[in-house]
Amino acid sequence: MSMPSGIRIGVDIGGTFTDIIAVAADGTIARKKVPSTPEDYSLAIQHGFAALFEENGIASRDVAAVVHGMTVATNAILEGHGATTALITTAGFRDVLELCRIRLPELYNLAYERVKPLVPRRRRFEVR
Repeated sequence: MSMPSGIRIGVDIGGTFTDIIAVAADGTIARKKVPSTPEDYSLAIQHGFAALFEENGIASRDVAAVVHGMTVATNAILEGHGATTALITTAGFRDVLELCRIRLPELYNLAYERVKPLVPRRRRFEVR
């Protein structure tokens, strides 16, 4: 199958698989799923693009846009397995993310426990 030009490609890197989808202006869709490569996530994208392009007659000049997401990054944040992180913020705003404008998902639940902050207070730094 040969896809027309004006192709938009979406990529999502997950912990197990990297998913790639190509959508042409006429609505034609092509998909490719390849194993993710945690040692270097870009390798799965390269392999997936090469296979998708070859299997569907896509030339790189036909690609109009590429969008990218990382489920693996979302999972790292949710599971707390990401890299040690610091936050640099404007003076006076060190706690603004933790305060969340005082919005609570369960306003009347007295036993509600807030989510642990992404960056602990000791690693939040203020600058003028």
